[in-house]
Amino acid sequence: MTIATAAGPQQGDALGQSEAFLNFQEQLSRVAPVDRPVLLIGERGTGKELAASRLHFLSQRWESAFITLNCAALAPSLIEAELFGHERGAFTGAQQRRMGRFEAADQGTLFLDEIGTIPMEVQEKILRVVEYGVFERVGSAAPIEVDVRIVGATHADLPRMAREGEFKQDLLDRLAFEVLHLPPLRERRDDIRLLASHFAGRMALELGRQEMPVFLPAASEALEQYGWPGNIRELKNVVERAVYRTKDDRIETIRFDPFGTATPTIPAQAPPAEPPPALPAGSPLATLPLKDAVAHLQLLRLRQALHHARYNQRRAAAHLGLTYDQLRGLMRKLKDRL
Repeated sequence: MTIATAAGPQQGDALGQSEAFLNFQEQLSRVAPVDRPVLLIGERGTGKELAASRLHFLSQRWESAFITLNCAALAPSLIEAELFGHERGAFTGAQQRRMGRFEAADQGTLFLDEIGTIPMEVQEKILRVVEYGVFERVGSAAPIEVDVRIVGATHADLPRMAREGEFKQDLLDRLAFEVLHLPPLRERRDDIRLLASHFAGRMALELGRQEMPVFLPAASEALEQYGWPGNIRELKNVVERAVYRTKDDRIETIRFDPFGTATPTIPAQAPPAEPPPALPAGSPLATLPLKDAVAHLQLLRLRQALHHARYNQRRAAAHLGLTYDQLRGLMRKLKDRL
C-alpha cells in the first residue's frame, strides 16, 4: 500500500492512498519547481490552499513568503487596494501608506483563492504584473517592481467566463500555464477511512484522551457511502463532532447534519437498486401547469442522469449538457424531491 503525504503546513490534512489523490500529487510535484503560474480547480473543501502551499514549498521560492488572499471575502471596491496597496489619502479612510499583497509576496508566492470574483479592472492590473512585474499603489503613479509567482484557485468555469466577457482571456491564458484539478472526496473513497482516522486521532489528542477512537463497521460504512458535498473540510467537521460526542472511544453512528435530530449511518442520496422509470405513454404532464410540468421533467432527467453516472455529479452534468455549477444549482432547487 502506497500512502503519500504532502509537504508544507498542516501536511497531515493532505493524506491519501487513492489513485486520484496520488495522480494529483504527482502532477503538483512536477509543476512545483517550474516558476510559472498555476490554476487550481476544485470544489469547496478539497484543499486548494493546502495544495497552493505545497506548490510554494516545493518550489525554488520556498524560503520566501507565501501570501494568501480570499478574493471572495472582500468587496470588489477593496480588492485593488488589498492587492496593490495604497498611499496615504488615496481614498476615505486611507490614513497611512499600506503595503499590498503583491509587495508582501515579492520573491515568493501569492495565492489568490476564488480568483474568478476579481473585478475586470483589477484583472487588467494583475495581467500587467504577470507580464512585466510592475504595478502602482492606489493613489500613486510610481512604479513598483516585484517578482511574484501567482497560484490562482476557483470552482468557477473560467473558460466560460472568458467567453462571456466576465474574465479577461489574456489573463486566463497567462495564469493557465498548468491547470490542476483537485479530485473531490467522493472520487477518493479509498482515502476516507485513512483521513477519518487521522482527524479522529487529532481530535482525541486535543480533548486529552488517551485512547485512539475506533469507528465501528456501521460508522465506517456510513462515512464511505456519504456524498461529501463539503469534501475534506466537511469530513473533518463530521469526524471531530463524532469523537467529541462519544464517551468510550467507540464511534457507532455518524451525524452528518448538525442541525438535524437524527443520526443517520447511511447517506440520503444512496443510489436506488433500479433506475428511475421513464415517463409512461400518455403522460398527464400536458394537463399540468407549465411550471409544474417543467419541474417534473427536470426531476426525472436529473434522477436518470445521476443514476446513469453512478451518482458522479460531474459525469451527470456532462450527460445533461450542464456545467457542474448548473447541476449543483438544479440539485439545490429540487433537493426536497430527489
